[in-house]
Amino acid sequence: MLYFPAGNYSAFNLDAAREMVLSDRTLYGLSDGGAHVGAICDGSFPTYNLLHWVRDRSRGEKLPVELVVRNQCRDTARHVGWLDRGVLAAGYKADVNVIDLDGMRLHPPRFAFDLPSGGRRLVQDVEGYVTTVKAGAVTFEDGESTGALPGRVVRGAQPAPIA
Repeated sequence: MLYFPAGNYSAFNLDAAREMVLSDRTLYGLSDGGAHVGAICDGSFPTYNLLHWVRDRSRGEKLPVELVVRNQCRDTARHVGWLDRGVLAAGYKADVNVIDLDGMRLHPPRFAFDLPSGGRRLVQDVEGYVTTVKAGAVTFEDGESTGALPGRVVRGAQPAPIA
């Protein structure tokens, strides 16, 4: 397995990456769970952002958790036209992760052979997501699935709720 973490590290620090993260022109948008699952696992990107930029950064200024969550939720939703989600407000779709930021741990990627015909995919386990709620239903508790599957495919822009 080849891992290449040196992107945006040409000055031997992540100052350039931090500048991009803080830019109004930056949109968080990684988390490939599609066709490349046998070669890459970017599903940990939102967790890594919280761990590195909010909690663990030691060489440079950390970022406020509110900023990182806003960038990952509201800003991304607005960019793709999903105006009915991305914030916690009356009338909006409220999908919520309750996290234990201090207890969060991202484990190394590993192969799982659970696709049709034993196909492989890279997965990366994490600790610290206490509860995940989707459409009012608890879908995960302490990293374990509850079996609830309330999600639906979202196609196209979604209008904002009527106030």
